[in-house]
Amino acid sequence: MRGRKPKPTDMKVLQGTFRKDRADAREPKPAGQLRDAPDHLTEEQKTIWNEAIQNAPSGLLKPLDWSVFEVWVVAAHTHRVAAEKVQTMGQIVKSPSGYPIVNPFLSSMNKQAAIMIKAASELGFSPTARSRIVIAEEVAQDDPWAKLAAM
Repeated sequence: MRGRKPKPTDMKVLQGTFRKDRADAREPKPAGQLRDAPDHLTEEQKTIWNEAIQNAPSGLLKPLDWSVFEVWVVAAHTHRVAAEKVQTMGQIVKSPSGYPIVNPFLSSMNKQAAIMIKAASELGFSPTARSRIVIAEEVAQDDPWAKLAAM
């Protein structure tokens, strides 16, 4: 497809740019909130999952997003482990033949960073995406004038 990727309606609502006359009626509308980490993740990965869920804007992550979110979580964990290895071993290590080479964990760390950045942009986690998100204030249900003022 050509042109920009279409922005999901939920993202438009969070940013305050949603217009009903331009809404795509055929867009799927996933329900619910993404919450619990899958059982097959390690404890460290579950910790990363829970921290990210707690810090994500409310209503942004849906259960349908689990696969992209899981890729981000696993990449974040693998990046963290590789970064620790690079920190302890250094960026240059000796090969089995004795010659200095670039630490293999450094390339793993860089690959995981690229995966994280790509998944983060899909999820709205990048600083650029975050700067465009403005969570609309909730309108008081009992005040009919508050809804009018919010328009």
